[in-house]
Amino acid sequence: MKTKTIPLHRKIWLKMRLWQQLNDASDETFARYLNLSVRTLREYDNDSSNLSLERLENFMSCTDLTLDQLINF
Repeated sequence: MKTKTIPLHRKIWLKMRLWQQLNDASDETFARYLNLSVRTLREYDNDSSNLSLERLENFMSCTDLTLDQLINF
């Protein structure tokens, strides 16, 4: 039986949302870290394939997380 793997962009998005929850950050604050609208955040919850490296970099610079820290969060 073959297991379905979760795409990397989805894993990263879920880790970012986990960080948001653990740090009690509002959707507005989280959106500001990514330089996005709150509506786009909700769209990413359904399909995070459009999450760009630029958005990821914005988030990491605002939170002082490295990519390694985020992936292993």
